[in-house]
Amino acid sequence: MKIAVDAMGGDHGPAPVIEGAMQAAQELGVGIILVGKEDELTAACRKLNCNDTRITIRHAPQVVEMHESPAAVARKKRDSSIWVATELVKSGEADAVVSPGNTGASMVASFFVLGLIKGVERPAIATMLPTLTGSAIMLDVGANVDCSAQHLEQFALMGNEFAKHVYAKPNPRVGLLSIGEEDSKGNEVTKEAFKLLKTSPLNFIGNVEGRDVYSGSADVVVCDGFIGNVALKISEGVADVIKKLLMKEL
Repeated sequence: MKIAVDAMGGDHGPAPVIEGAMQAAQELGVGIILVGKEDELTAACRKLNCNDTRITIRHAPQVVEMHESPAAVARKKRDSSIWVATELVKSGEADAVVSPGNTGASMVASFFVLGLIKGVERPAIATMLPTLTGSAIMLDVGANVDCSAQHLEQFALMGNEFAKHVYAKPNPRVGLLSIGEEDSKGNEVTKEAFKLLKTSPLNFIGNVEGRDVYSGSADVVVCDGFIGNVALKISEGVADVIKKLLMKEL
């Protein structure tokens, strides 16, 4: 497996990204294509004694800054490290792309370069969550704050494919995040999405409440980007508070 890495997207320059690439190549045995300004990457690799033959460099003259809009990236920065890295996946030179940089730029590059699967109108951001039985994928967590019922059904399709092919779950359990388990619970969008998912070919288990997300009852949790992002940030905040409280007690 080869992974294209946007080496210019990090907050602290390419060095930490290269260190991560070195660790991945050593521990996982994967090939890494570092994408970015060749002179900077070569100098950083030399400084870090990176001489692993599984790690190569691909030149990309432009860099996307964190403040830049996705639309501007699509218009003016198609020679940027994130765009070139994504093109390596399309050409078959890489199997996946990783970027620590601008999320919007990553989304727009994926949209224009790789496109969407059949039947899906919008990309979504997914996150993996730890559960009592392993892990679950939740989407959307920020790309689409306003969604229709059809969009939620499409997110379920994407999450289902990801769980099947990346996490080898042959028949993923798909749950719809709502305020109650009953069919009638939720707003108009989630209630309509429930009907669509119930008649879909997916292994739809019905509504799941926020408290059930980490129980492992669902392999795929579907929600709009507004709710998903709030839920994710609350989870991060709770985890941080628990960590600090435990450290105070030690």
